[in-house]
Amino acid sequence: MNKPDPIPARLAALKTTPTHDLKKQWRDLFDSEPPPFNRRYLESRLAYRIQELTYGGLKRETVRRLERLGEELDGGDRKKSRVRADRDRPTTGTRLLREWQGVEQVVTVTADGFEWQGRPYRSLSAIARAITGTRWNGWVFFGLKNHRRGA
Repeated sequence: MNKPDPIPARLAALKTTPTHDLKKQWRDLFDSEPPPFNRRYLESRLAYRIQELTYGGLKRETVRRLERLGEELDGGDRKKSRVRADRDRPTTGTRLLREWQGVEQVVTVTADGFEWQGRPYRSLSAIARAITGTRWNGWVFFGLKNHRRGA
């Protein structure tokens, strides 16, 4: 007799688990402090980690392919890619303003991302999606579309 797989139920339970319990699970599963990101980020990373520990991680071939793609983007130098990202970002403390459907939206650039309505975000695109309900390039949404071309 086959036992039912408990993992789908465990993943579904993440949606209703209190945030402090999600952070405890993070500590248990990653053996590190949880990052200061929003709840959805914690849920998605925990869901992946639970499945990774139960069913196994990415295949070695997939990891190699991802590493090759990363090298194409930044020459394999993780430090260089971070420096490039930092160079392109507005200065910490900058406030980005955007009016959307008659409401002024204010985003503050933080040391490790962005903050909107008191919540941390890693990307402007996630904030733009939260505001509009649709996918947007965050740089375009906030009027920074030419940031990579130096314009």
